[in-house]
Formats: sequence, structure tokens, C-alpha cells
Amino acid sequence: MSVAQSSSAWAPLRRHVFRVLWIAQLGSNIGTWMQSVGAQWTVVHQPNAAALASIVQAASLLPVLFVSLPAGVLADVLDRRRLIAGATLAMAVVAGGLAALSANGLLTPTALIAITFVLGACQALTSPAWQAIQPELVPRAELPEAAALNSLNVNLARAIGPALAGFVLGLTSPAVVFAINAVSYLAILVALLRWHRTNAVAAAGEPMVPALRAGVRYVVYAPGVRRVLLRAMLFVLPASALWGLLPVAAVNRLGLGSSGYGVLLAALGLGAVGGALVLKPVRTRIGRNTLLGCATVAYAIGVLAVALLHNATVVAVIFVLAGAGWLGALSTLNTTLQLALPAWVRARALAVYLMVFLGGQGVGALIWGLLAAALGASATLLVSGVLLLLGVASLPLIPIHARTGQLDRTVVQPWPEPEIGILSEAEPEIDPRAGPVLIEVMYQVPPENAEQFRSALARVGVSRQRTGARRWAVYRDVSMPDLYVEVFEVATWSEHLRQHNERITGLDASLYRAAADLALEPPRTRHLLANR
Repeated sequence: MSVAQSSSAWAPLRRHVFRVLWIAQLGSNIGTWMQSVGAQWTVVHQPNAAALASIVQAASLLPVLFVSLPAGVLADVLDRRRLIAGATLAMAVVAGGLAALSANGLLTPTALIAITFVLGACQALTSPAWQAIQPELVPRAELPEAAALNSLNVNLARAIGPALAGFVLGLTSPAVVFAINAVSYLAILVALLRWHRTNAVAAAGEPMVPALRAGVRYVVYAPGVRRVLLRAMLFVLPASALWGLLPVAAVNRLGLGSSGYGVLLAALGLGAVGGALVLKPVRTRIGRNTLLGCATVAYAIGVLAVALLHNATVVAVIFVLAGAGWLGALSTLNTTLQLALPAWVRARALAVYLMVFLGGQGVGALIWGLLAAALGASATLLVSGVLLLLGVASLPLIPIHARTGQLDRTVVQPWPEPEIGILSEAEPEIDPRAGPVLIEVMYQVPPENAEQFRSALARVGVSRQRTGARRWAVYRDVSMPDLYVEVFEVATWSEHLRQHNERITGLDASLYRAAADLALEPPRTRHLLANR
């Protein structure tokens, strides 16, 4: 079944494991949003409130820059269920400690920022695994709906959590909000314990450092993935200003208290919920780039409303539109990337995406906070809104590639196993750690096919590097001009076997066939092992 044939926007919720995890994650996300409101409200009346509020926001997001990529490697080589459970338990303990400090009057801004950073690090540790398990929970045809439902989950929590936090803050104190967040993590743990993971796709046994290098190499040599990452950065850097400066703008510009601030965040969340409900029919009528552009404009209108208007009611109404825009942009970027990635590298590549998106949000919040301390929150939000609109204007020049997410990413094995002789009586088998390995592939190409073959072979070279080659080149035999020799190097024998058996997708195989079909006979291959 194709992606377009998926029957309903709610189809993934009919699957038991997805539904249980989704509900548990909703409870935890509500707690997380309550925690965010409580943390920012703790510092909103401090001196330099704009800078402090943005630093608190940044502290929850910046850890992704340091943790996300190793976390993606761990999610590809370890049991993802256990990884998520361990980090979730750690978050419950840390959040409980935060509640205890607050209840006893021992929570300083410095301690709050430090604890928020630790919670952000734990969250960054789980995020690639959460993203990567989605294809295990639903069929590929339902991945766009699953991505939209996961975005809906976050935004439904954004609609409930801040309003609930504002209500609790009005009656009690931030300590109670922090305690609720600590308890909310238990829902995730219970759901994970009930999930018996049977269709794991992790590359068990792959060493961490080579796995990390392979993940980075894949992203570097995947043009469609790189373009999604660029579009994510162009959106999130200016978009982060609203999340970092909204508590200050709510107090100083709109004259709101904690409940009013919660209502503004709830309006954003409600807009995102509404956006999720109409996203599927809209996505089938317009292209991804048009959808991304419209969503960004809608969000920019919300940012500019806070910068230019003083009426809180009008701003809240506009925030419904802005929330729908936020959901549309996130879902478009995330779904496109999910569909573009093969299973063997999914968590690592998604970790890079999270580094760009969440890390960009954290860096952006920090920059916007410092800028607001100098220019004021309104002027800073005005600048960010203009930058969002400039990002939309760049879409015709640097769009998401049309075929991204529509290519065959099923892992195949198009090559025969390498022929291996006995190297010596002392070394009857090749040591998996031996290397580097030099692979030569020889093609005899008639002159009339030469230009087309060179173009096809260049695409093969990108594929070789995407799947493991650290160097690639093509040579011609000066004595036989129709003989082309493709040469690429892989770090170790085990790395080449992984390239050979675990990393070649249907797209890669089609590129190899396109080049080989232009030769007079099937290409001949040699594997050369460094003699040490």
C-alpha cells in the first residue's frame, strides 16, 4: 500500500502498541509542558527576566547538540525500549529532586538552569529512539499519519499542560507543578514494560564509533536529507524567539499573569490540534513546499502579533492560527525525513535532525534572549517574524527536493558474497577488524555509452560513500580507453560486510544497475586487503 492510500488520519491509533505508547507519551508531555511553564514562571519576576527566561528555555534544548548523535547511535545498536525506559526513570528522579528543592525554598536560578539542562540531556537521549521506533509500530503507509499524530500529541499537551500549570500555579506553587511532571514519567515506564519488542531493526553489534561515523557519512552524502535539515534550520532559528520570549511579553506587554500566559500557550496548542485534523486533506491537495511555506507564514503572523499588538484576546485568537502553522511545519519536515531514511541508519540520521531542530531552537532562544535584553522583547520578536517571512521567500530557490521520501529505501542485497580464499594456514578467515579494504570494480564501456556511463557512475559514487566508503574515485586504463575502474575504500572488512549486506537499498541497487547496464559485460570486482 502506498502512503497516499492510508485510510485515515487516525489509523495508527488502531494499533495497540502505538496507542498505548501514544497515550502514555501524552501524559508525560503534559507534565513536561507544565514543568516548562513552572520553570519560566519561577524566573519571570527576577532581574534580567528576558535573558533568564530564554536561558531556561535554552537549557532544556541545548543538550541535544551534545547528546543527540551519540543517542542516535545507541538507538541503532541497542534495544530502544530499554534505552527509553532507563532515561525516563532518570528523568523521574531528577524532576522529583527539582520539586523537593522548590518546596523547601532552595531553588536558585542557577540550580533551576542546571537541573533543566540535565532533564534536557535525558530527553535528548530518548528522542532519536522515540523517532526511530515509529516504523516498528505502524506500517510504512501510515508513517505520515503517525508523524502527524505524534506532533498532535505534543501540541495537545501544549494546549492542556500550560493551562493546567497556570491553574495549579494560581492555587499552589511551582513545586507542585514540578512534582506532577515527575509523576507523569511513570506512565511512560508502565507502557514500555507492557511492550514486548519483537520486530527490532537495530544493527546489533556495530561498534559505537564506526556506527557514529557511518551515520554522519550517510547524512553528508544524502542530498534530500541535507535539504530537509537546511529547511528545518531556516525555520527553527527565527521561530524559537516566540517560545523563549513569550513569558516576558505576556507579563510586560500584554499584562497577563500565570493563568493568562497558560492560556496563550493553550491557544497555540489548540491551533496545532486543529491543524492536525486538517493536515491530511491539505497535504493531499498541495505540495510539501507549499504546505511548509503556508505553515511558516501562519506561525510568523503569530510572532508579529505579539510584537505589535497589546490586546491579549486578539493575540490568543491569532495564536490558534500560529499553532496550526507550527504543527504544519514540524509535521512536513518530520514526515519527509522519516520516509527518506532506510532502517539501518534511521535513528542516527534522525538524531542529526533533532540536533538541528531542537539544538537550533535552544541556540536561537539563547540568542533571542540576549538580543531582547538589549533591544526589548517586542523589537526582537519583530525581527524574528521578518526572518521567518524571508525564509518563506527562499523556498523557490532552496525547496525540499521533489523525490525526497518517495524513493525505495528497502534494504536489499544485490551483490553476490565476496569470494574469499585462505590467506594463510595461520589466518584461515579474515579478521573483521582488518583493513582498510580497497574495492575495485571494472567496467568495459563502449564509446557511445561513455558520457551517460560517467554520469551514472557519479551517482553510484555518492551511494558508495553514503553506505560506507570513506574514499571513492574512478579511473580509465590508458592502454584500454574503454576500461573504467571504480575504486573505493572502506575502513574495515566488517564495515564492508555491513555495506554489502545491511545498507544497500532499492534505490542504491537501481543506481548500480543503471551503470552496469551501460557496460558490455557484467562488471568484475576485486577486494584488496591492506597487508600489515
